[in-house]
Amino acid sequence: MSNVIETINTRSSTRGYTAEALTEEELNILIHAGLKAPTAANRQEIHFTVLQGGNPILAELEDDKNRLRNIVSPPHNFYYEAPTVVIISADRDYRWSTLDAGIAVENMALAAEGLGLGNLIIGCIYDAIRGEKRDYYAKALKLPENYEYQIAIAFGHKAVTKEPHTYEAEKQVTYL
Repeated sequence: MSNVIETINTRSSTRGYTAEALTEEELNILIHAGLKAPTAANRQEIHFTVLQGGNPILAELEDDKNRLRNIVSPPHNFYYEAPTVVIISADRDYRWSTLDAGIAVENMALAAEGLGLGNLIIGCIYDAIRGEKRDYYAKALKLPENYEYQIAIAFGHKAVTKEPHTYEAEKQVTYL
């Protein structure tokens, strides 16, 4: 089995990290994996904003997410205390931005797994970051003009492990 297939088969969402920071080399590998993702018409409109887990904007996003979802004191923040979070944004007027961001985040998730790092793809902050405070968050995260949040991913060294999810191919696949 190829290393790529093995990585796909072993990757799972990590919901517990050690305090150990990523090395500069690890972070560069992950960012470049995202940058190497194909984009529609090779437009390369994806932007990556890298934050350390202690960044106050993440705490503010957590508070807004919880307020919008009527959640009181969750056991973990939305990135499960990972030492690094990457916000992926893209041109809000480009038809394929959401798809392109999804491809980039999956490249990054697989690269992280290949490095033995944990990762968690994050969508739960969508309403908070694209809601009433959209302009505020765009400025705070230094998003390029006319760009908006698409998806995020957390990275770190695994403190917990989890089996990859199961699926039922007979229910999820149709062959014609």
